[in-house]
Amino acid sequence: MAAAPSAALRRRRLLRGAAAGGATTLDGAPRTVLCDNDYLGLARDPRLAEAMRAAARRHGTGAGASPLVTGYTDAHRDLEEALAEFTGRERALAFAAGYLANLGAVQALAGRGDALVEDRRNHASLLDAARLSRARCFRYRHADAAHAEELTRAHSARLLLSDGVFSMDGDEAPVAALARAAGAAGALLLVDDAHGLGVLGAHGGGVLEEAGLGAAEAPLLIGTLGKAFGAQGGFAAGPADLIEELLQRARTYTYCTALAPPLAAAAATGVHLARGEPERRARLRRNIDHFRRGAAERGVALLPSR
Repeated sequence: MAAAPSAALRRRRLLRGAAAGGATTLDGAPRTVLCDNDYLGLARDPRLAEAMRAAARRHGTGAGASPLVTGYTDAHRDLEEALAEFTGRERALAFAAGYLANLGAVQALAGRGDALVEDRRNHASLLDAARLSRARCFRYRHADAAHAEELTRAHSARLLLSDGVFSMDGDEAPVAALARAAGAAGALLLVDDAHGLGVLGAHGGGVLEEAGLGAAEAPLLIGTLGKAFGAQGGFAAGPADLIEELLQRARTYTYCTALAPPLAAAAATGVHLARGEPERRARLRRNIDHFRRGAAERGVALLPSR
């Protein structure tokens, strides 16, 4: 058994509540929260709540089964259609969590005897996905596309994996260079843009939109519904045949209860609002600029993240 962590390192939960005027309390004390991922403020939008209520009345509160049994509803279909349109991909597949989308996608596309290459600072879900796939995994220096191409070529890697916006430091992957590296080495590029979708790009399409990359250059896009879109869940989007392969082979899709229909309906509403209300991104940028100016004036050092 591993040694117990010291008191300073032991994780504990803060009880989050609501205070007057929509403010937040943590353990009963009023706080301004800067560390959650509700980037566009959609998690408290009444239109998402109303979509949840309507779906709960129609389908109940839970899906009750895997999507491949009886858990797939019109709420899931509508969400997947909205995600495919939003991302500019032929098809999308909704998972119960973004973590599960990464685990399922990598496991479905690589296995024993294959090789995959990934950024050494990828999110834990991609690191775990590589381990669980049983493929040989090689990590390249952070955001170093040349090293990524070198390893991908040397090991004839099947997959090249990267975050879009890295969750710990907020820096961005060189996705255009990674797409060229994957293409040159004959690998499939998977980008998990959980923190970029809805936030970056003129229409909220994330780092791939900003780089001008579509499904041809970056075939498999993974995203979450619990950040900018204000709900919960995850998804994979890409060419129709690739998404069909995930539907058939991703164990976290086959053997997991489907995303609750009310959450699917709320997420679909969040996707439409993220695209249709660009002022939310503009407000976010103003808030970020305001925070960075204030930190600089007070001598608080920040990492170079947007």
